[in-house]
Amino acid sequence: MNWDWSNVDDFMPLFWDGVWVTLKALLFGTLIAFSLGMVWAIAQRSEKKWISWPVTVFTEFIRNTPLLVQLFFLFYVVPEWGPSMSPLVTGVVGLGLHYSTYTSEVYRAGIEGVPEGQWEAATALSLTKQRTWTAVILPQAVRRVIPALGNYVIVMLKESPQMAAIGALDMLGQAQGYSQATFTYEAISIVGVAFIVIAYPASLLLRVLERRLVR
Repeated sequence: MNWDWSNVDDFMPLFWDGVWVTLKALLFGTLIAFSLGMVWAIAQRSEKKWISWPVTVFTEFIRNTPLLVQLFFLFYVVPEWGPSMSPLVTGVVGLGLHYSTYTSEVYRAGIEGVPEGQWEAATALSLTKQRTWTAVILPQAVRRVIPALGNYVIVMLKESPQMAAIGALDMLGQAQGYSQATFTYEAISIVGVAFIVIAYPASLLLRVLERRLVR
């Protein structure tokens, strides 16, 4: 088979549509994952068992269930009980919820890495729990775990093609549809290169950020 640039020209409009879907899913999924992850991490440290125990069970269940199964559940089962969501919104929620359980472990490690003396100093200054978390603990914990959180952004990018199973056509979903319709391979090749072009510079930026934080 010879490379045909006409197939590339025909595919490019679909490719850019897929890129837009991928980037939106990555952006909003990351916001959900990072925000909920912190909520789960703090809730698991709660002294109230009726808060910490259900959160622990929930996060363990999500983390040990395949993302694809969760996407199917959100898209096909949840509408039977409540409001339905578009394929893209379902994909964003699924990605964010799934990876929030991983980022919660990252936050937990960062929180536990804060020296005990910082907690004692906050107590000695009579800071409230909310003030202790927001002004003392979280700023130090988040700084420690930013590189690890960044790695999950790249992982979410590589997992975004699973959204195609529920109709949210990202780059790979568009390429598969075009390739199956035309019996060509150029689209798949372009998407493979696109993932490298997006992920590799991001990984380099994470290394630079990690070195700066170490200093």
